[in-house]
Amino acid sequence: MPLSYKRSVRVGQLIQQTVSKIIREIPDLNTGLVTITHVRLTEDLLSCRIYYSLFGLQVDKKRTDEILRKNVGKVRHQLALHLNLRRTPTISFVYDNTNENATKVFDILEKIGEKK
Repeated sequence: MPLSYKRSVRVGQLIQQTVSKIIREIPDLNTGLVTITHVRLTEDLLSCRIYYSLFGLQVDKKRTDEILRKNVGKVRHQLALHLNLRRTPTISFVYDNTNENATKVFDILEKIGEKK
């Protein structure tokens, strides 16, 4: 039975699992608080954005962003070693602020509920 979803989605899921393991090995990174939330991969599998979230202060977010950007080459190299792809996609890390936005929405809804 063939899979009904795109190859880019399947490879993206594999990249997400693999990068989650790889970032645990990055020194100076507080990996207990960093989570790879999802991966967006282009249809040609040559470029991907890796979205991550972080539980911590604004200072931790900036520091984590710097560490991930500094180690993007190492992460890509490790990804190439773990995956059996013809070409390893170029990667970029993007902070995912979905949780923060959801918290703001719930706070606004709570304030509206209090006013009624």
